[in-house]
Amino acid sequence: MKHLEHNQEFRLNEILFENRNKAYGAYVLRTESDRILTKAFFIGVGLLAAVSIIPTVISAFKTVETQSTGDTEKPFVLVIPDEPAVKLPEKVTPPEKVTPPPPSVKQYNATIATPTRNADESNIVKDIPKDAIAGVKNDLEAPVAPTINAPTHTVSGPGTVVPPKIVVPTDPGPDNSVKGTDELSVTAKFEGGIDAFRSKVMNRFDVSAFEDEGSVSTTVTFIVERDGTISDIKTHGKDASFNAEAIRTIKAVKGKWIPGKNKKGESVRSYFKFPISMKFDN
Repeated sequence: MKHLEHNQEFRLNEILFENRNKAYGAYVLRTESDRILTKAFFIGVGLLAAVSIIPTVISAFKTVETQSTGDTEKPFVLVIPDEPAVKLPEKVTPPEKVTPPPPSVKQYNATIATPTRNADESNIVKDIPKDAIAGVKNDLEAPVAPTINAPTHTVSGPGTVVPPKIVVPTDPGPDNSVKGTDELSVTAKFEGGIDAFRSKVMNRFDVSAFEDEGSVSTTVTFIVERDGTISDIKTHGKDASFNAEAIRTIKAVKGKWIPGKNKKGESVRSYFKFPISMKFDN
């Protein structure tokens, strides 16, 4: 069966490579593929066997030299006898020096007597008061501290008594400083909204004198007062005529403003900036 398959493959190769160069290239590879695979298989098996056998051969030819040591000599150990321990005398703690208390405090004799056969125990106090402290003598009745008599009422002589000056705190009044945006919790705004304010400005602005200039712009700043009115209107633009018309228009707009509020929620004076820009197509 394999021979038939080989013949079929051979016939197929002959058909595919008919009228072509068969000396090299794909034709040679297809016809010799079985032989090349067989040779590669045996070479791989041989290399694997060689790698497996090499360690065994090396271990077979390796000689291990053994030396007889004979009797093992025991190491020489020098034993030094322990010296008798010398007992040091116990440290004698001298009695602490007692500092005598002030003469106005009760005290009892806390000094340690020299131990003798016939010790004098007459100075030993057994009933020590709670308010007595250690001392160098028995003084359970301390001298009484002198009393100081202080007058209970003020004796005043003839003269004028000046009453103390009473300073009444004055009300500083409302804060008239103008706050910036970073000092406000709520910024000022027009009652109808900023879009309504912008629409009123554009409707009242006279643009007839600026149609030939192409584009004109300015920035209007003013102060929103606590009562909702505006003041100190200023402009920041290059065209003086356009600036003047912007101030006139802002003053002509009817309506009130809602003042800004500080961090405490109080109505304060604050700055407001309103840019105006117009572009004319010639």
